[in-house]
Amino acid sequence: MLSRPCLSTLLLGILVFFLAATNAESHKMFHKKIVTYPTLYVDPSGHGNFSTIQSAINYIPSNNRNWVRIYVKAGIYREQIKIPYEKPFIYIQGEGKRKTRVIWGGHGSIDASATFISHADNIVVKSISFTNSYNYPPWGNKNKIRPALAAMISGDKCAFYRCAFLGLQDTLWDVQGRHYFKLCTIQGAVDFIFGAGQSIYERCTISVVAGALGGLTGFITAQGRQEQSDPSGFIFKNCNVIGNGKTYLGRPWRKYARVIFYNTSMSNIVVPQGWNAWSSIGHENQLTFAEHECRGVGANTSKRVSWEQKLSIQMVKMLTSLTFIDNDGWINSQAFNMMDY
Repeated sequence: MLSRPCLSTLLLGILVFFLAATNAESHKMFHKKIVTYPTLYVDPSGHGNFSTIQSAINYIPSNNRNWVRIYVKAGIYREQIKIPYEKPFIYIQGEGKRKTRVIWGGHGSIDASATFISHADNIVVKSISFTNSYNYPPWGNKNKIRPALAAMISGDKCAFYRCAFLGLQDTLWDVQGRHYFKLCTIQGAVDFIFGAGQSIYERCTISVVAGALGGLTGFITAQGRQEQSDPSGFIFKNCNVIGNGKTYLGRPWRKYARVIFYNTSMSNIVVPQGWNAWSSIGHENQLTFAEHECRGVGANTSKRVSWEQKLSIQMVKMLTSLTFIDNDGWINSQAFNMMDY
């Protein structure tokens, strides 16, 4: 009888042979080298290998050690997606965040209700939108505002390119691990980027819909750095903060929260004080909330809270460099690296 690792290798080998023989699109140019990867096609019309994204994920053997691409055709997928711990090295590629859309209405339990749940390491997602429809769209929605996540990401070495995460409260739970978001849109009103991830958000659009809160002020971030030695933090680099209503840049979820906005454009939706101490009143010196070289009406720091950090140039360079999340080259080594976008 074949052992489980041997069986997984055999199944994946058969998959590579079958798909390589039947689909020329599984040949791609990466770093000027032709590399062949097995590709599963998802098409809601029934013309692919699968009609749902989750069924394609389920097909991939557990403890897989080779990259597998799931190509998701344009369409609306009304399903909850879960990538378990034992299924790393998956690349999910859509046809555009306005064309390939995943919608689910889970709410309440933040650890089980997200539209997209990913626990595995080495996950790459490109050109897909994930929406939690419970409070979305926010205008005219009669549901009581509750935590309703579009995504929960807890694996290490995960990257997202040209994706959208749409919700109202707790949209994106950046739980833990090293993550890279590039050219993504994250939308919400209350703590809509939260968690203890060690993450860089580069050239992302932070879209605030605090106008749906009926006059209340929103919060973009609620970062969860627990100890001073904790390497986590949210770094927003070359981003745009836009939207409606009024919002704080963030408040601490844990006592050593760290959030940096660097070279970011901020509209007038950002309140003058910028930050809220929340449960850390009296311990603001433990927080690392900072802005550097930002621009726009909302970037005026003359009325910011007195405890906003003024970081040294060296510290800013360290935190905004890609080495903050990638000092071992994991992004460039990913089979479907999109760094040139």
